[in-house]
Amino acid sequence: MTNFSAHKAMVFTDLDGSLLDHHSYTFAPALPAITELAKQSIPLVLCSSKTRAEMEQIRTTLGNSDPFIVENGAAIFVPQAWLDGAFSAFVAASEHPTVKRNDIALEDGYLVHASSDRRARWLAVLDVLQAEYGDEFDSFCRMGVEGIVALTGLSDEEAALANQREFSEPVYWHGSDARRDAFVGELESHGATVAQGGRFLGVTGTCDKGKALQWLADATAACLGCEHIDTLAIGDSGNDAPMLEVADTALVIRSPVHEFPPLARGLGVGVMHSDKPGPDGWNDGVMSWLRERSA
Repeated sequence: MTNFSAHKAMVFTDLDGSLLDHHSYTFAPALPAITELAKQSIPLVLCSSKTRAEMEQIRTTLGNSDPFIVENGAAIFVPQAWLDGAFSAFVAASEHPTVKRNDIALEDGYLVHASSDRRARWLAVLDVLQAEYGDEFDSFCRMGVEGIVALTGLSDEEAALANQREFSEPVYWHGSDARRDAFVGELESHGATVAQGGRFLGVTGTCDKGKALQWLADATAACLGCEHIDTLAIGDSGNDAPMLEVADTALVIRSPVHEFPPLARGLGVGVMHSDKPGPDGWNDGVMSWLRERSA
């Protein structure tokens, strides 16, 4: 990524339903755009509700060595070697207000900036609410690998990776919309942030994908000594809305199962909507963005 400073741009992408097909989880149709981003040394930051274990596996398959954001923005993992080690050196010496050394831990070869309490906190809150809502929701912890497989169609191995939560807990809601709203209100009264994904409610701390995008973009700009990093955010669901709102450009991917998430920034204000779902729409949108940047 030695030429990154010449482009000063980053792409942040959701996975399921965006880069990965909603049904098959393939990313093959997006390979031309992925290849072009790599050619132009533009980092591709995976930003998902998935766990670190899941995302490390996907990054290996993609050949991706850029930072990644886990569990709906709960934590950012920056490889120590990223930007040829320049980011690590910057953090080590930094007195920058965004990049505070005390807020970044070194773990397994990553610089980790976490914005949420650990999973145990949210499991304890769900235990409190079980008395009133117990038969109206399931969580990954309660379902276990077998239940996750039955609900998602993942393999046993994939379900085990998905259950290695560190900062959050996915909840599957069975009840009515009105009861769900009350349930979410109760969670929020206990300090949780609740994000609606494609299938699950993500229960975590005061974090979201938008805050994580902004932190990493600001920290990277400070590291490079530039004022601004041009950001593209890509997503298809409500839990992607925070990063779609704050990015310079938002690419909203058509979903085969739900409507486009509403955005406060409105149509035509740095917002693109894909005609095709999943990685096909992802590829077309990223290629269009790259053409506009080079025009």
